[in-house]
Amino acid sequence: MFRSRALTGLLAGALLTSLVACGGTGAASTNDGGGKTVTVYSADGLADWYKTRFDAFTQQTGIKVQLVEAGSGEVVSRLQKEKSNPQADVVITLPPFIQKASADKLLQAYAVPGSDQVKGPKAADYVAVIDNYLSFIVNTSKTAPPKTFDDLLDGRFKGKLQYSTPGQAGDGTAVLLLLQHLLGKQGALDYLKKLEANNVGPSASTGKLQPKVSKGEIWVANGDVQMNLTSIANDKSAFALFFPAAADGKRSTVALPYVMGLGAGAPNKDGGEKLMTYLLSPEAQQTASGDAFGLPARSDVKPADANFQSVQKATTGVEIWQPDWNAVLADLDADVAAYNKAVQG
Repeated sequence: MFRSRALTGLLAGALLTSLVACGGTGAASTNDGGGKTVTVYSADGLADWYKTRFDAFTQQTGIKVQLVEAGSGEVVSRLQKEKSNPQADVVITLPPFIQKASADKLLQAYAVPGSDQVKGPKAADYVAVIDNYLSFIVNTSKTAPPKTFDDLLDGRFKGKLQYSTPGQAGDGTAVLLLLQHLLGKQGALDYLKKLEANNVGPSASTGKLQPKVSKGEIWVANGDVQMNLTSIANDKSAFALFFPAAADGKRSTVALPYVMGLGAGAPNKDGGEKLMTYLLSPEAQQTASGDAFGLPARSDVKPADANFQSVQKATTGVEIWQPDWNAVLADLDADVAAYNKAVQG
């Protein structure tokens, strides 16, 4: 969904970094390029799955994994900044940010074994690895779950509602896309301009909204099914998921998978390929829901654990919309500029 100048201008705040399984102090200092370490740049949200899978991968191969987490757009921004001196071996982020990375030649082709079983986004240089969906969360001790998008415009939500910023966060961008899908582009802008009266303000990170809702600082926010259910289970977060209906009473959401690609100029290309092969293997895919409430991207992997059932229950009766992400990318700069003008005007 992006052009590089617009992306650079839109991305705000410092990169949030989390290092897992190898100790080091940063990608540049620990990626030895000699096969001992693989560096992964990833959108946040999959830490629980990564921990178990990276440990298993290291046990199998002897290759350690370093994880650098950030917002979906920030991942691509960092790749842009390091283009002359690449540090990432594997890149995992949400659409349309992965399509942006591909368009800007920040990825290289790799046909991951098992890609033929993936129905989600895929191309020569990327493939979906975990399926997921946009959702909304509400602190039910403060208010009943809003039934429709129009309900969110009610004055009782003034200063009690926040959503992550389109163009910066993957989930926030999905909010804009879903409203465009339901209301048309101008209708979405008109709605978000009205919603701004209740909105606390911009947020580059969707994940940071979860504790605010749980504590009752705000009552409603956007999120995604995988991250929200994980927070409820692991952090005992005090909120519930909901999917507001359109005017016709139908509830819908956006398919928002985590998608991985091999970094262009990857210092440890061989190790990166091995990790991608492992993450898309039936062995790893089978653990997506049990470890982190994700859904396997492979259609031939059929989990049946309690977490999988929770995801199925949460999305029952909700229509899943699959965007044309390349079309989204082509229009994104203009759409984000129009959004910013609408909410700031």
